[in-house]
Amino acid sequence: MIYQGKAITVAALEDGIAELNFDREGETVNKFDRLTLSELHEAIAAIGAEAAVKGVIVTSGKEAFIVGADIGEFLTLFGLPEDELLAGNLATNRIFNAFEDLPLPSVVAINGLALGGGLEMCLVADFRVMADSARVGLPEVKLGINPGWGGTVRLPRLIGADNAIEWIASGKENDAQAALKVGVVDAVVAPARLREAALDLCRRAMAGELDHRARRQPKLEKLKLNQLEQMMAFESAKGYVAGQAGPHYPAPVEAVKTIQKAASHGRDKALEIEALGLVKLAKTEVARSLVGLFLNDQALKRQARAYDKDARPVKLAAVLGAGIMGGGIAYQSAVKGTPILLKDIREEAIQLGLDEAAKLLGNRVEKGRLTPAKMAEALNAIRPTLSYGDFAQVDLVVEAVVENPKVKQAVLAEVEGQVGADTILATNTSTISIDLLATALKRPENFCGMHFFNPVHMMPLVEVIRGAKSSPAAIATTVAYARAMGKTPIVVNDCPGFLVNRVLFPYFGGFTRLVAAGVDFQRIDKVMETFGWPMGPAYLLDVVGIDTAHHARAVMAAGFPERMKDDGRSAIDALFDAGRLGQKNGKGFYVYHPDKSGKPKKMADPGVHEVLAPVVGERREFSDEEIVAVMMLPLCLEAVRCLEDGIVASAAEADMGLIYGIGFPAFRGGALRYIDSLGLAEFVALADRHAGLGRLYQPTEKLREMAKAGRKFFA
Repeated sequence: MIYQGKAITVAALEDGIAELNFDREGETVNKFDRLTLSELHEAIAAIGAEAAVKGVIVTSGKEAFIVGADIGEFLTLFGLPEDELLAGNLATNRIFNAFEDLPLPSVVAINGLALGGGLEMCLVADFRVMADSARVGLPEVKLGINPGWGGTVRLPRLIGADNAIEWIASGKENDAQAALKVGVVDAVVAPARLREAALDLCRRAMAGELDHRARRQPKLEKLKLNQLEQMMAFESAKGYVAGQAGPHYPAPVEAVKTIQKAASHGRDKALEIEALGLVKLAKTEVARSLVGLFLNDQALKRQARAYDKDARPVKLAAVLGAGIMGGGIAYQSAVKGTPILLKDIREEAIQLGLDEAAKLLGNRVEKGRLTPAKMAEALNAIRPTLSYGDFAQVDLVVEAVVENPKVKQAVLAEVEGQVGADTILATNTSTISIDLLATALKRPENFCGMHFFNPVHMMPLVEVIRGAKSSPAAIATTVAYARAMGKTPIVVNDCPGFLVNRVLFPYFGGFTRLVAAGVDFQRIDKVMETFGWPMGPAYLLDVVGIDTAHHARAVMAAGFPERMKDDGRSAIDALFDAGRLGQKNGKGFYVYHPDKSGKPKKMADPGVHEVLAPVVGERREFSDEEIVAVMMLPLCLEAVRCLEDGIVASAAEADMGLIYGIGFPAFRGGALRYIDSLGLAEFVALADRHAGLGRLYQPTEKLREMAKAGRKFFA
């Protein structure tokens, strides 16, 4: 053994080849943490000191090759002074350079995921061979930063500026054939042949058949583009990338600028330019928010997996209530491998649900994400029925009938008599109390909420709502089923609106308050979209449905009358009374007409102002900043109350629920991280300046205490 560490070993093989193997003790994946980087430095030195070594292959003992840097260390690193962060980054680059500069050929065997720093490790080798099942990429822009260990330097010199910009600015993972096509890897083989293929490449390079020095040299030199070619390549790329990324995500454009600045320099100077670009981005609030979002997502996944020990297997599911929502749930279950019964009392509703599932499956086939055979398999996994004939075999039932408590109670009581004693019943409700619905059941311990968001196939979140009598098995089984459907479940406690709608409707309350003060709803939409929302509140209400919002608003007002009950009529009431229900009937705040693909296209409708006129009172002027404050303060304060009331267990779950459930701007990290970014004292002061707008704008006493103590929701 040439070197033995806890993350890396170097073994001497025959023919003078050394094998540097990444296999971190006690971990399921390899990643570049401080220990691994330290050991890599020592391992490279050991290889260089071993005269008998004439070539080296790099392998992984895990299913993935290396998933990247240890993101758990990022926020600590980003908090360092700029000079320390820069020095640390350049020190890591010296380790990678030392491997690249070894006076012998090197080959990397990419057996699985090689992302970020994992791919950058591959790029320092002379040759790369990849398993046909592996995937590679540089996803750093999704964390608000750029590659920092040579990705913006070596990749353009290997595959050309255009290809490198596409890979880096998109942050996408790429399969083996895509990597081979552009030249990121030299060969693609079956996994069983990977190690032998790497050894063969190494032997051929050692024998002089392959010139490893010639392969290495372009990575050490300037980018081979003259000044005119550089200008044409980079200026057009910056415009395109800026348009794709949008104004709130600077990293993709900064990546292009970094490649451009480094293009006229050799490796070492180019790496310094890259490091300076990384440090600049690491100090932004966007990077802190996106890294925090990643860490929160990992925490959610761990919490969801923790329920596995109490979960019962779901081999057959059922959904009550077909139509668009029921069809979406059936599609999601079937396409992810859990057969499902689709029941309704009307044949036309069942056909609508089947048509919805078939349409979604057909879209996947058209996009190459599903084969026709897999589509047929998924469709066969959806079994339509008008009766309860097969319900004795069902493990979990999702009730998705009309949002009416009496109807839901009747349906739930009926199905409870048709299923086994251990079958879990879950209601897909957006606002109705789980405890209220449970009063109709003989086995309330088997009952909980399972709130899907529309459209089911696109929205990642599922709220699993724990009622007072819901058993651990009911919650755990529902969480496990949501995960099996490819969703991100968050367990919340019962209250009107649960987490997401309870927080969303104060935001809508801010909107109707502004409309009542004479602010044009189109201006509000524009301001909030500029703030970062994917759609403004008027557009969002049209998508949700004015009737749905009208009903939910009444539920919320009854549940929290001291904060959410309005004395007068609102813009939502005016549109509801006028029969303007949003996209579902083609007119709401806007009017909608099908575009060429059949999707509803939003258009202005001057006539809506007459409908809204009776709910507009005394007009006053608002700046854009005031509009943002009136909209965001009640949303953020209600998120605080949900955390304080124990509706949600952690700040991370609260923020991720809003990002995944209603499209809260990801680059702001969620409502509670947004408060952190403003500073709790500043946020409380802003709320106090708007306290005259009502109790929705009044901070809690606990929030005031946190502000006085200088605390944050995320340390």
